[in-house]
Amino acid sequence: MAIPLIMTVLGPDRPGLVDVLASVVADHGGNWLDSRMCHLGGHFAGIVRVEVPGEKEHMLRQQIQGLSLRGLQVTVVRDEATATPGIRRTMVLDLVGNDRPGIVQQISHTLASHGVNVEDLHTERTSAPWSGEPLFEAKLRIDIPESCKLPQLRADLEKIAGELMVDFTLGLKN
Repeated sequence: MAIPLIMTVLGPDRPGLVDVLASVVADHGGNWLDSRMCHLGGHFAGIVRVEVPGEKEHMLRQQIQGLSLRGLQVTVVRDEATATPGIRRTMVLDLVGNDRPGIVQQISHTLASHGVNVEDLHTERTSAPWSGEPLFEAKLRIDIPESCKLPQLRADLEKIAGELMVDFTLGLKN
């Protein structure tokens, strides 16, 4: 029986890190399912979901621990996801505005207060095209429960968007 695992990976960025991790998974008969990986501030960071035959899980975990000698910190947990009850809607929230501290905290707090789950979050700081001022951009894929009143969520997002001086759009998943 295949065991689903989630691995988080962090280490100084250099060529070959994905190969090292993928080789360990493949050496244990594992199947690479999903991943999100990127270069952040001189480091390589990622999250990976794999399946491995049950009898090989322990050996895979041991070999993963050995990657710390190569400068990689890898944490492995079993993926024991449970289905979220009720009808949910998936939407995309895009926002852009002048960068300043607190944007992610205020947006995430508002979403959480409505029972909204952040499924995927991508943020980056860029330069505004004409002024060169720091610009904050975020794209969130969110899971909205049936109990959430969408007009109230929009109103609360509009309120903090005004306070944060950011523009946002909330729409159906592309």
